[in-house]
Amino acid sequence: MHWLTDPWNGYEFFRNGLLAGVLGGALCGFVGVYIVLRRMSYIGHGLAHAVLGGAAVSLAAGFNVFVGAGAWGVLTATLINGVSRRRKIGADAAIGVITTASFALGVIIISRGNASVSLDSLLFGDILGITRGQVWILAGVSAAIAGAVFLRFRQLLFATFDPEASDAYGVSSRWADTLFAVIVAATIVATMRILGVLLIAATTVVPAVIARLLTDSFAKMLLISTLLGAAVGAAGMYVSYWENVAPGPAIVLILAAVFAVVYVVTGITSRRRLQVLDGLEGHTDAAVGGVELD
Repeated sequence: MHWLTDPWNGYEFFRNGLLAGVLGGALCGFVGVYIVLRRMSYIGHGLAHAVLGGAAVSLAAGFNVFVGAGAWGVLTATLINGVSRRRKIGADAAIGVITTASFALGVIIISRGNASVSLDSLLFGDILGITRGQVWILAGVSAAIAGAVFLRFRQLLFATFDPEASDAYGVSSRWADTLFAVIVAATIVATMRILGVLLIAATTVVPAVIARLLTDSFAKMLLISTLLGAAVGAAGMYVSYWENVAPGPAIVLILAAVFAVVYVVTGITSRRRLQVLDGLEGHTDAAVGGVELD
């Protein structure tokens, strides 16, 4: 068991990174369930890129990066919803225009040296540079998001599964969309330092997709996705330590490997179930046919 305990001895950066990986993975897995069920994987990907622009502007102007990037993410999501309501412009086109423009703005600001942070750390994350204070901030954001989802569980659930009928039952879909935009933006901002904007989309989508392959229950899907995100976050840190690779890409590749295995296994079991059902139908038809012939 030395391979589990050795990294803890005298390496505070690993302890902080491991805690951040577990918390960030769990948070992305939790929020990712709503993203996947709403069929908004693309907007999660787009917002992750758009937030880079907000982070760069905040750093260049001397504002708090979390507040500035979070506000930028909510503003971007609101603009996407507003533009996509026009009949001639779909949501995918709105995302493509708004988020790429924001991403390009962030790259220009950082590349000109107008922000006190490297472009690589924002794009790919810097989990090994996480401090204990930043871990506590991540824990606080995770608790706040979990509390918001718990307090507004019914409204978010209704807007997720039946947004067209939610207004008729007294649940404002516009309000639910705004709350969801705030939750997604907060998740991206909180985990941006850990994984980087290029990898956040994978960690918010892949655990939820895996959970969806394993169960049809919403509650079980939330549990599986959250636990899987936390477990892969920890596994990625250990792989990074022992194999000397970047933690963020290691986490994403582990998730991809888990998805591949689950996809193949569930595909095989589904085919077997269909074969069993076909066999039962064949026996039933033969029995019925025999009775009719008699």
